[in-house]
Amino acid sequence: MKPYSAEMRRDVLEMTVAGMSTREIRHELEVSESWIRRVKQEYRESGKTAPAIRRNRRNDWDDHADWLRRQVDQQPDIYLRELVAAAEQQRNWTTSEAQMCRALKALGITRKKRRSSPPNNSAKM
Repeated sequence: MKPYSAEMRRDVLEMTVAGMSTREIRHELEVSESWIRRVKQEYRESGKTAPAIRRNRRNDWDDHADWLRRQVDQQPDIYLRELVAAAEQQRNWTTSEAQMCRALKALGITRKKRRSSPPNNSAKM
């Protein structure tokens, strides 16, 4: 989600100086009261009116994407905990199961077993 513009932040401060309450500003600009309070607090404490700089952080697993694909290709039913342990041993990459799951999802890698044939018709319903 993109930050609100510097112009919107200036509008909040101008409305505050004009004597409007946080609730009135919220209805006027259709933004949350908590965001308005943060804008006012930032200005009060540091004089800052511009939104914070957003950096595009690189993912931890970018360097390990090829390795992850190979691991899952070799063993499609591998558990996340096994992948995490292998990453630590083979790549000296300390990560969590949650981060590993996010990496696999972002790379479009699934670990589910594939059926080699459709289920038989004699199975109970």
